Amino acid sequence: MQVTETLSEGLKREFKVVIPLADLEAKATGRLVELKDRVRINGFRQGKVPVEHLKRMYGRGAMAEAIEGVVREANAKIVTDNGFKLARDPQVIMPTEEGAVEKMIEGKSDLAYTVAIEILPAIELADFKGLTLEKQVAEVADEEVDTAIKELAERNRPFGSKDGPAASGDRLTISFVGKVDDKPFEGGTADDIVVQIGAGQFISGFEEQLVGASAGEAHTVKVTFPEGYAAAHLAGKAAEFEVVVKTVETPGALTIDEAFAKSLGLDSLAKLNTMVKDRIGQEHALVTRQRLKRVLLDKLDGLHKFDLPPTMIEDEFNNVWKTVTDELEGQKRTFADEGTTEEAAKIEYRTIAERRVRLGLVLAEIGERNKIKVTDEELSRAIVEQSRRAPGKEQEVWDYYRKNTEAVASLRAPIFEDKVIDFILELAKVTEKKVSRDQLYKGDQNEAAA
Repeated sequence: MQVTETLSEGLKREFKVVIPLADLEAKATGRLVELKDRVRINGFRQGKVPVEHLKRMYGRGAMAEAIEGVVREANAKIVTDNGFKLARDPQVIMPTEEGAVEKMIEGKSDLAYTVAIEILPAIELADFKGLTLEKQVAEVADEEVDTAIKELAERNRPFGSKDGPAASGDRLTISFVGKVDDKPFEGGTADDIVVQIGAGQFISGFEEQLVGASAGEAHTVKVTFPEGYAAAHLAGKAAEFEVVVKTVETPGALTIDEAFAKSLGLDSLAKLNTMVKDRIGQEHALVTRQRLKRVLLDKLDGLHKFDLPPTMIEDEFNNVWKTVTDELEGQKRTFADEGTTEEAAKIEYRTIAERRVRLGLVLAEIGERNKIKVTDEELSRAIVEQSRRAPGKEQEVWDYYRKNTEAVASLRAPIFEDKVIDFILELAKVTEKKVSRDQLYKGDQNEAAA
């Protein structure tokens, strides 16, 4: 085999590979010998078919298989001999001259092709022991707990039957049939739906038109679907709903006491306070983690500069861009509505794609050098967690991940990333700064929008 490097530009390499015909014929003959003991051909006993006869019958297919195998082996050898880490699979480029490929398959010429390789860059990692990070933390205030319990009580407020007309705040059980252009539409019919007037559960204007309705009455509700409505075929269209009111209930008194706590399955009001405080604390801790992670990733992005594989950037950009354009299309919005242009947006999202690729390579390098891996047990726990989100379909979810390697990879990636982040945080100097809840969440919102 003769290998000649023909291109070395940035992270791109190309090699001209020539494999003698004799090597191909030896491979093809070996394949035919393997077939000899398996094929059945009239006139010959099994295992006694002459190789030359097999060559006449299967020689072309055997040579094609030999070429495929030799190309795979040659490419692997090039990668190994040069110590390359690949950014993508090698791309094989066959000769374009008329009849060149046919002559190779027919065993009339050497195998000659070009392989294009895109490699990962060498990454010089920063000294993570020199990193200084600020971790913002917020204590759970008594006011937060009180507010959360009041909201919980509001969601569990008792309702009693009402004989008179419905007012704002009342709860109704209704059935309805929706029509657009006098024709019922998909998803526009429902029975025994509970709606609370003023809760904002329905399209704007729907609930308000039920004020004054009494049980047993029929009403016509006229609304217009918003332009950005999720069901695109209804967006911006006027609709009429024939509504039948089945029951009207009025809200009872809101009482937060020991009896209320016990109605939720807790021993006492004190236990309810503790439970709510713990939950809010967990929410604060999650936001704190997200903010600290964002600060760390910003630092890693600034500390590591190297050439990025063009194909990886292009693939990431295409994924990001498709998400952006699909979302705009679904909302029937344009880049002008977002205060930008398509050209400016492409520049912005390409920068985001470059950042993601850079950080992905840095985290992968840290993980590889420090032997950080996702265990089978960690993956199993992640799959179990996904199963719990689909009550009654746990086995179905489990089977989906068991059979789908890409789905498993989508679970492995964030686990691996978090383990690498934890590894770096153990080395870095992290100081805590006490902030208010508003400061903590305001920062989180700003970063989410960035």
